[in-house]
Amino acid sequence: MSPRRVVALLQQDSVRAISRRYLVSNGFDGALTCIGLVIGAFLTGVTDGTTVVKIGVGAAIGLTTSGVWSVWEIERAEKLAELERLEAAMLTDLHGTVVERDKAAARVINAAASGLGPLVSIVVPLLPFLAVGSLFTMLTATATSVALGTAILFGFGSYMGSISGQRWYIAGFRMALAGVAVAAVNLLFGG
Repeated sequence: MSPRRVVALLQQDSVRAISRRYLVSNGFDGALTCIGLVIGAFLTGVTDGTTVVKIGVGAAIGLTTSGVWSVWEIERAEKLAELERLEAAMLTDLHGTVVERDKAAARVINAAASGLGPLVSIVVPLLPFLAVGSLFTMLTATATSVALGTAILFGFGSYMGSISGQRWYIAGFRMALAGVAVAAVNLLFGG
Protein backbone atom coordinates (compact mmCIF):
# COMPACT_ATOMS: atom_id res chain seq x y z
CA MET A 1 0.00 0.00 0.00
CA SER A 2 1.51 3.29 -1.09
CA PRO A 3 1.75 6.29 1.23
CA ARG A 4 -0.49 8.16 -1.22
CA ARG A 5 -3.18 5.48 -0.87
CA VAL A 6 -2.92 5.60 2.95
CA VAL A 7 -3.45 9.38 2.87
CA ALA A 8 -6.42 8.98 0.53
CA LEU A 9 -7.99 6.37 2.81
CA LEU A 10 -7.39 8.50 5.91
CA GLN A 11 -9.32 11.29 4.21
CA GLN A 12 -12.39 9.05 4.29
CA ASP A 13 -14.46 9.82 7.39
CA SER A 14 -15.25 6.16 8.06
CA VAL A 15 -11.61 5.02 8.03
CA ARG A 16 -10.42 8.00 10.06
CA ALA A 17 -13.22 7.69 12.65
CA ILE A 18 -12.69 3.97 13.22
CA SER A 19 -8.91 4.38 13.46
CA ARG A 20 -9.29 7.29 15.87
CA ARG A 21 -11.60 5.27 18.14
CA TYR A 22 -9.21 2.34 18.27
CA LEU A 23 -6.16 4.58 18.82
CA VAL A 24 -7.75 6.50 21.70
CA SER A 25 -9.51 3.54 23.31
CA ASN A 26 -6.44 1.33 23.34
CA GLY A 27 -4.17 4.27 24.19
CA PHE A 28 -6.43 4.98 27.17
CA ASP A 29 -6.04 1.35 28.30
CA GLY A 30 -2.28 1.54 27.83
CA ALA A 31 -1.86 4.74 29.82
CA LEU A 32 -3.95 3.45 32.73
CA THR A 33 -2.10 0.12 32.66
CA CYS A 34 1.23 1.92 32.77
CA ILE A 35 0.16 4.16 35.66
CA GLY A 36 -0.95 1.12 37.65
CA LEU A 37 2.21 -0.77 36.73
CA VAL A 38 4.68 1.94 37.78
CA ILE A 39 2.92 2.66 41.07
CA GLY A 40 2.72 -1.07 41.77
CA ALA A 41 6.43 -1.43 41.04
CA PHE A 42 7.25 1.44 43.38
CA LEU A 43 5.01 0.18 46.18
CA THR A 44 6.44 -3.33 46.01
CA GLY A 45 9.94 -2.01 46.43
CA VAL A 46 11.43 -2.36 42.94
CA THR A 47 14.67 -0.38 43.14
CA ASP A 48 15.90 -0.63 39.56
CA GLY A 49 14.40 1.52 36.81
CA THR A 50 15.43 -0.97 34.14
CA THR A 51 13.27 -3.63 35.79
CA VAL A 52 10.24 -1.34 35.60
CA VAL A 53 10.98 -0.66 31.93
CA LYS A 54 11.26 -4.38 31.17
CA ILE A 55 7.95 -5.09 32.89
CA GLY A 56 6.34 -2.14 31.11
CA VAL A 57 7.68 -3.24 27.72
CA GLY A 58 6.11 -6.64 28.37
CA ALA A 59 2.78 -4.90 29.01
CA ALA A 60 3.25 -2.77 25.88
CA ILE A 61 3.94 -5.85 23.77
CA GLY A 62 0.86 -7.58 25.17
CA LEU A 63 -1.52 -4.65 24.70
CA THR A 64 -0.09 -3.72 21.30
CA THR A 65 -0.43 -7.30 20.08
CA SER A 66 -3.95 -7.44 21.48
CA GLY A 67 -4.86 -4.18 19.77
CA VAL A 68 -3.50 -5.18 16.37
CA TRP A 69 -4.70 -8.77 16.41
CA SER A 70 -8.20 -8.16 17.72
CA VAL A 71 -8.86 -5.26 15.36
CA TRP A 72 -7.41 -7.21 12.44
CA GLU A 73 -9.92 -9.98 13.08
CA ILE A 74 -12.83 -7.67 13.94
CA GLU A 75 -12.31 -5.48 10.90
CA ARG A 76 -11.73 -8.50 8.67
CA ALA A 77 -15.17 -9.81 9.55
CA GLU A 78 -16.80 -6.36 9.32
CA LYS A 79 -15.19 -5.51 5.97
CA LEU A 80 -16.11 -8.89 4.49
CA ALA A 81 -19.71 -8.43 5.63
CA GLU A 82 -19.78 -4.92 4.12
CA LEU A 83 -18.37 -6.25 0.86
CA GLU A 84 -20.95 -9.05 0.74
CA ARG A 85 -23.80 -6.58 1.34
CA LEU A 86 -22.46 -4.31 -1.38
CA GLU A 87 -22.08 -7.23 -3.81
CA ALA A 88 -25.65 -8.32 -3.08
CA ALA A 89 -26.97 -4.80 -3.66
CA MET A 90 -24.98 -4.39 -6.89
CA LEU A 91 -25.54 -7.98 -8.07
CA THR A 92 -21.86 -8.29 -8.93
CA ASP A 93 -18.65 -9.87 -7.65
CA LEU A 94 -16.25 -7.24 -6.31
CA HIS A 95 -13.30 -9.64 -5.84
CA GLY A 96 -10.10 -8.02 -7.09
CA THR A 97 -11.62 -4.56 -7.42
CA VAL A 98 -10.48 -1.30 -5.90
CA VAL A 99 -13.43 -1.56 -3.49
CA GLU A 100 -12.12 -4.83 -2.08
CA ARG A 101 -8.54 -3.53 -1.95
CA ASP A 102 -9.64 -0.36 -0.14
CA LYS A 103 -11.51 -2.38 2.48
CA ALA A 104 -8.42 -4.54 3.05
CA ALA A 105 -6.18 -1.45 3.25
CA ALA A 106 -8.57 0.22 5.70
CA ARG A 107 -8.30 -2.87 7.89
CA VAL A 108 -4.50 -2.48 7.96
CA ILE A 109 -4.80 1.19 8.91
CA ASN A 110 -7.36 0.43 11.65
CA ALA A 111 -5.20 -2.37 13.10
CA ALA A 112 -2.07 -0.19 13.05
CA ALA A 113 -3.89 2.64 14.86
CA SER A 114 -5.19 0.16 17.40
CA GLY A 115 -1.68 -1.07 18.18
CA LEU A 116 -0.09 2.37 18.15
CA GLY A 117 -2.30 3.67 20.98
CA PRO A 118 -1.09 1.37 23.76
CA LEU A 119 2.48 1.29 22.45
CA VAL A 120 2.92 5.04 22.74
CA SER A 121 0.91 5.44 25.93
CA ILE A 122 3.01 2.84 27.74
CA VAL A 123 6.48 3.49 26.32
CA VAL A 124 6.47 7.28 26.80
CA PRO A 125 5.61 7.17 30.53
CA LEU A 126 8.32 4.52 31.04
CA LEU A 127 11.10 6.82 29.79
CA PRO A 128 11.91 8.39 33.21
CA PHE A 129 12.86 4.95 34.52
CA LEU A 130 15.73 4.84 32.03
CA ALA A 131 17.29 7.74 33.96
CA VAL A 132 16.91 6.33 37.49
CA GLY A 133 20.20 6.89 39.29
CA SER A 134 21.29 9.79 37.10
CA LEU A 135 18.36 12.21 36.79
CA PHE A 136 15.66 10.51 38.83
CA THR A 137 15.14 8.51 41.99
CA MET A 138 12.53 5.74 41.87
CA LEU A 139 10.07 8.11 43.56
CA THR A 140 10.61 10.98 41.11
CA ALA A 141 10.61 8.59 38.12
CA THR A 142 7.31 7.15 39.32
CA ALA A 143 5.78 10.60 39.82
CA THR A 144 7.05 11.77 36.42
CA SER A 145 5.74 8.61 34.77
CA VAL A 146 2.28 9.12 36.30
CA ALA A 147 2.35 12.76 35.16
CA LEU A 148 3.29 11.70 31.62
CA GLY A 149 0.57 9.05 31.54
CA THR A 150 -1.97 11.55 32.80
CA ALA A 151 -0.79 14.10 30.23
CA ILE A 152 -1.28 11.53 27.47
CA LEU A 153 -4.81 10.92 28.75
CA PHE A 154 -5.42 14.68 28.77
CA GLY A 155 -4.17 14.82 25.18
CA PHE A 156 -6.53 12.06 24.09
CA GLY A 157 -9.45 13.74 25.82
CA SER A 158 -8.59 17.15 24.41
CA TYR A 159 -8.35 15.74 20.91
CA MET A 160 -11.68 13.94 21.18
CA GLY A 161 -13.28 17.02 22.72
CA SER A 162 -12.02 19.26 19.94
CA ILE A 163 -13.37 17.06 17.16
CA SER A 164 -16.76 16.76 18.83
CA GLY A 165 -17.24 20.47 19.46
CA GLN A 166 -16.83 20.19 23.24
CA ARG A 167 -14.58 22.40 25.27
CA TRP A 168 -11.28 20.58 24.68
CA TYR A 169 -9.86 21.37 28.11
CA ILE A 170 -12.92 19.98 29.91
CA ALA A 171 -12.83 16.79 27.82
CA GLY A 172 -9.08 16.55 28.46
CA PHE A 173 -9.56 17.01 32.18
CA ARG A 174 -12.27 14.32 32.30
CA MET A 175 -9.99 11.79 30.63
CA ALA A 176 -6.95 12.79 32.72
CA LEU A 177 -9.06 12.29 35.83
CA ALA A 178 -9.03 8.55 35.09
CA GLY A 179 -5.23 8.55 35.44
CA VAL A 180 -5.46 10.37 38.76
CA ALA A 181 -8.14 7.90 39.92
CA VAL A 182 -6.00 4.88 39.00
CA ALA A 183 -3.00 6.39 40.80
CA ALA A 184 -5.08 7.18 43.90
CA VAL A 185 -6.68 3.75 44.08
CA ASN A 186 -3.29 2.07 43.69
CA LEU A 187 -1.80 4.23 46.42
CA LEU A 188 -4.74 3.61 48.75
CA PHE A 189 -5.04 -0.13 48.29
CA GLY A 190 -1.63 -1.13 46.95
CA GLY A 191 0.46 -0.06 49.90
